[in-house]
Amino acid sequence: MTSRSERLLRLIALFSFGAVGIALVSQHVFDMPPCAWCVMQRLIYLVIGVVALIGGFGGGRALTRICGFLAALLSLSGIVAAWYQYSVAANMLSCDQTFADRFMTGIGLESAIPPLFGIYATCMDAKVPVLGVEYALWSLALFVILFFMALPVVFRRGHA
Repeated sequence: MTSRSERLLRLIALFSFGAVGIALVSQHVFDMPPCAWCVMQRLIYLVIGVVALIGGFGGGRALTRICGFLAALLSLSGIVAAWYQYSVAANMLSCDQTFADRFMTGIGLESAIPPLFGIYATCMDAKVPVLGVEYALWSLALFVILFFMALPVVFRRGHA
């Protein structure tokens, strides 16, 4: 029988992978090229998803809590990245050589998996509203939701 914490982690994984799926559809179907901060958030979502899956499929209460803690911490990093994209990077003519650009090109994912992590727009160009709300704010909201979903996994008492 799965615990409530494991179910929460599985839901976190589903939301995280779903966010990347939506980003890929936006990019490849609706021609919304991503900036460095966009693809960095994709990476954060993918790592949250993997961590949440590890904790969501057993391994004991300690592993579940650790994975919940990591998911919460990664969600905080996503909040910072989305906030920075919205409030600072989106107002810059170029996000070239910002932390996200240096990090994504430095770890090699941008050139290794360009359909997923390729940087094809400046942050100003990637400033696009979806249903009247900027894309970065949608991402920020989801990271906040994931953070608050992870907290009960970290602080849950007992086996439920």
